[in-house]
Amino acid sequence: MTGPVPQSIARTPRGSVEIVWSDGLRAEYSPRLLRDACPCATCREIRGAAAPPPLLPVLAAAELVPLAVAAMRPVGQYAYGIEFSDGHSSGIYTLDYLHELGGGRGPAPGQPGPESGGPAPQ
Repeated sequence: MTGPVPQSIARTPRGSVEIVWSDGLRAEYSPRLLRDACPCATCREIRGAAAPPPLLPVLAAAELVPLAVAAMRPVGQYAYGIEFSDGHSSGIYTLDYLHELGGGRGPAPGQPGPESGGPAPQ
């Protein structure tokens, strides 16, 4: 990893995650932003699927409780695994992807994109 790295990670009073990056970027990530941007194969497949016909929604028990980041653990020296209050925990968020989600610049040309767990194009 040659890009920016986290200098500090903290939970905000609103339940978001704040990361201060080595390039000076200070970014706040809401649980919904992180959950909606999950890079796991299942979530990428769901995001790419055609929208189902509109029906009355049925809420699962997990949807009745506000979404929260339950845990955030390092994966090697290149990523974080994030566990959410809805039980989802299979996404591995690379540092490059987290930096981009926080408003940092995207990957350099030739760098991996979301298919390999890296940043999604804007």
